[in-house]
Amino acid sequence: MQKIASFTVDHLRLEPGIYLSRQDQDPQTGCVVTTFDIRMTAPNREPVIDNPAVHAIEHLGATFLRNDEQWKDRVVYFGPMGCRTGFYLLVFGDLQPSDVLDLVKRMFEFIRDFEGEVPGAKPDECGNWHDSDLNQAQWWARRYLNNTLNGIDEGHMTYPTKQE
Repeated sequence: MQKIASFTVDHLRLEPGIYLSRQDQDPQTGCVVTTFDIRMTAPNREPVIDNPAVHAIEHLGATFLRNDEQWKDRVVYFGPMGCRTGFYLLVFGDLQPSDVLDLVKRMFEFIRDFEGEVPGAKPDECGNWHDSDLNQAQWWARRYLNNTLNGIDEGHMTYPTKQE
């Protein structure tokens, strides 16, 4: 079996950042979908994000993205990585990390500054509504903004490849 592209990224050298994970063109429509790796922790070297924080970030991030006037019609999906070191953002278009940097910053500022009840955190709106922690989500958003997004450089927008 052929190794998928994400397994060729050197997770021992990967740092928090925004990375172009893949671009696919739908053969039926010709639409290009770009997948971004919103990496919030250094894999295998820093703690993973707890499930309640992941869940709150997912709800808040999706709410922000689907309401953003510039991007709402281009967002395909926003959700967590199984390893809990970050999120995937899928958007229509042939884009680079620098193209979505402002959007991602604004999303994490929204999460950091959010007040009130997490959207969709009710039993009739979510299958695991009680597993959500706004305070933890805001801590992670603040950390990601301060340590990564505010001052991000090209090295944190280009995947390290494995050195065989």
